[in-house]
Order: sequence, then C-alpha cells, then structure tokens
Amino acid sequence: MLPSTPAEPNPFRFFRPRRPDRPFIVAQLGQSLDGRIATVTGDSKYIGSRPSLAHLHAIRAHVDAVVVGIGTVLADDPRLNVRHCPGPNPARVVIDAKGRLPAAAQCLDGSDGARRVVLRGASMPAGHFPEGVEQHGLPVNAAGRFDLVELARALRRLGFERVLLEGGAAIISQAIDAGIVDRLHLMVSPVLIGSGQPGLELAPIQRLAEARRPQVEVIMLGAGEVLFDCDLVSDQRGDHGNGA
Repeated sequence: MLPSTPAEPNPFRFFRPRRPDRPFIVAQLGQSLDGRIATVTGDSKYIGSRPSLAHLHAIRAHVDAVVVGIGTVLADDPRLNVRHCPGPNPARVVIDAKGRLPAAAQCLDGSDGARRVVLRGASMPAGHFPEGVEQHGLPVNAAGRFDLVELARALRRLGFERVLLEGGAAIISQAIDAGIVDRLHLMVSPVLIGSGQPGLELAPIQRLAEARRPQVEVIMLGAGEVLFDCDLVSDQRGDHGNGA
C-alpha cells in the first residue's frame, strides 16, 4: 500500500486579528521565477495562471475587506470580488490620497451589495461616486501620502478585522516596512520575464544579518505555481547558521 500524501496546510487558519488597534492584514503578490511582477511596458496580465488566480479569490473570500491603491485601479480596473471560488464578496477599499479615482471604476459598482469605501486626503473634496460609496478623509504627510499605521487603525475603526492588501507592489512594500502586514502570500509562477518591474522593494539594508527571515509554509497550488505563506510577525534575523 502506497503511503498517503500529506494534506497541504490550510493558509487561512491564521486569518484572525492579533492586535486590538488594527486588523489582521495579509498582503498578496504574484511574481515570476525571476521576481518580476510586470514587463518593462507594465503588462502584468497574467503572470499567474488559474491556480494562483483561484487562491487570490479564496483570500478575498476569507477577509472582511480588500484594499488596493489608486495605481492598481488606474492600471487594471479590477472588480475585486469573488468569482473563482465559493464565498462572500468582501468590502472594497481604495486608497486615493489625491482624489484620482474615476467614478466609473469597476470596484465601485454596488450591484453585488458589497460595501465600497474610498479613503481620500482630508483636504480633498468629496468625489462624485455611485450611490452608497463611503468616503473618509485621512491626514496626509508633506508628500501627500497617508501614514500607513494610521490607515490601518482607520480600517479597524471602520469595522474591518481581516484585510487583504492586494496591491500594488509599492504600497505592499511600504506597508511591510511600516510593520502592519501580518502575513505575505507570495505566489510564484513558472515564467521568466527577464526584465521589467520587480516585486517587493523594501528599505535598503547593509548586511544580510538585517534581512527578514520569516517562518514560511510552502504550498503547491498546481500548474507549477507555488505559494510562499510568510509569517511576517516572526523575526529570525541573524538566525541563519554559522557559515558554510
């Protein structure tokens, strides 16, 4: 009798709040084998195939809200709903400090009954969006950007306990540097792009001992695609052996 294949771990078992002042935040990023998320022209559809797309939708089905930056909306016009797996549609939240969100963006369509929220700079006038879209003003810094720690707290005040930070890569990188991301779902697809936009770009370090070394579970999604489920709360910096 052949030995049974061990079941893949359930990556959603960690989706629970860890702190009272902000939600649990999982960030997801899909990239090529060589760490690219788009070509030199910005083309990113689609690096991943059906397994990674199904996993992304499964994440959406396991959170209260999916959050994207305005750059992702302008580039991809995503719907941000659940279509490739069973489950409820989460609330859709757009980070739009400078008021650039078009009223016709697909994520603002309320026909599915999902909550829709726009976070804009406190000094920006309210946008003219479809009925039912919530608008909340938050302070911005001198560069016109939100403090992401304060933004996370605002998400908790809005009633969200589990949040998916879906993109783009710049906001995810800034959120990791700000210490507000609990887990990173990094999906790697079997494709070599060779040039173009890299994935994460975190604050520079001088020595490898300073590098993040999170605890990681590796899950095979299918079709050669691999999920690296990274616990960013764990910190094993410097704990990587004593040399060759």
